Amino acid sequence: MAEKEVKVSEKHVWVGVEDQHVYLGLTNYIQKELGTVISIELPEVGDKIEEGEMFAELESVATVHELESPVSGTVLSVNSDLESRPSIINEDPYNDGWLVEVRLTDLTELDALMDMDEYYHFVFSDKS
Repeated sequence: MAEKEVKVSEKHVWVGVEDQHVYLGLTNYIQKELGTVISIELPEVGDKIEEGEMFAELESVATVHELESPVSGTVLSVNSDLESRPSIINEDPYNDGWLVEVRLTDLTELDALMDMDEYYHFVFSDKS
């Protein structure tokens, strides 16, 4: 996925942009914070997801975490490998650990997201 543009939400969900299709996944930072992923509930193909609403629920050894979608659209595919091996999210969060592929309904939603550089500063800057 290296050739795709990657944007990131403040809720630690990355968006790999490929025209009107995007892939959603968890950032390396948040997967480390959550710990080893033991299960994930993803939407079904054909489901509509809305920006700012929960689209998946992840369970790790430490917690249950609801994932908020940074974009609106229709789910085109889900990463079925995660059913049997959810820990792929920990091992390779930006490639094999993608969660869903979505057809965007509003390309302008991408404008509100950070690039990786901005995200790095958002996560690691002193918040006090």
